[in-house]
Amino acid sequence: MRLTNLLFTTLLLFVSVFARSQKSNEFTVLQWNVWQEGTMVPGGYDAIVNEIVRLKPDFVTFSEVRNYNKTNFTARVCASLKEKGLSYYSFYSYDTGLLSKHPITDSLTVFPEKDDHGSIYRLTSSVNGHKVAVYTSHLDYLDCAYYNARGYDGSTWKEMPASVEEILKVNVASQRDDAIRLFITQAEKDLAAGYKVIIGGDFNEPSYRDWIEKNKDMYDHNGFVVPWTVTTLLEEAGFVDSYRKIYPNPLTHPGFTYPSDNPAKTPEKITWAPKADERDRIDFIFYKGEGLDARKAVIFGPKGSIVRAQRVQETSKDKFLLPLDVWPTDHKGLLVTFICK
Repeated sequence: MRLTNLLFTTLLLFVSVFARSQKSNEFTVLQWNVWQEGTMVPGGYDAIVNEIVRLKPDFVTFSEVRNYNKTNFTARVCASLKEKGLSYYSFYSYDTGLLSKHPITDSLTVFPEKDDHGSIYRLTSSVNGHKVAVYTSHLDYLDCAYYNARGYDGSTWKEMPASVEEILKVNVASQRDDAIRLFITQAEKDLAAGYKVIIGGDFNEPSYRDWIEKNKDMYDHNGFVVPWTVTTLLEEAGFVDSYRKIYPNPLTHPGFTYPSDNPAKTPEKITWAPKADERDRIDFIFYKGEGLDARKAVIFGPKGSIVRAQRVQETSKDKFLLPLDVWPTDHKGLLVTFICK
């Protein structure tokens, strides 16, 4: 009996150690467009801090960092988290931002913000012995061609017709493809140096995997099948779309991140195209690197969206992580759990 108990105890100990080992190989990344630092919603900044306290992501890739009133937004967030007992690291950036639970070993401006055409920054760190390079991106919001597909000009948002040729012409007139090419060039250097690479961001452009033959007459795609540029470039370079890796079917899991409903705002304050169904997945986390894989992904935010200036509840099979209380933004976030093998 003693031998049996000893063997049983040893087995439990082994399972426990193995489970901790498995968990130690995991880390999380949160992509979050925080809508002008949460200033558009009463209590928005506190909500950003409180949600990070709840989720404790290893890395946060912020969009719409403005450093209002000559402040440093990510430094402020780190200070607020410190008051709540959490240590995070950051560095000064504008338009996008990065937080890390792990000490930052290097930082870099990859695509500097100029005239509000977006930005990309990068940090390097280490998670349980694995070298990681995490990039944050907020790509050009002008020439926003998925609006052209829905009958609106993607810069002025005036109503107008379009064709696939016109959509792609407008799309590459933006600086989104320029920014992502610079990212790919820098990321290849990081990969060659042994880093696992992750990029999170508000791309202001959908995925070509979401505008396909099977849904061309849904969501006001108006019959268009569009090979969107940024996601095409990323996948051609070997990067993996974490959400589509886990949920490959855009019909059952559309994964819409914009426009998110927000109870603090009237619908017309959220929409750019009040006569259209403008829902799309424009917030992404892509990755590449030996032994790196996306294990779980969840849409972070309310289940509600805005369609034709009306509030609707999503009925898809997407998994949602609902907010604690105040929702500070007009986007939904994306929380992805990675494993390093």
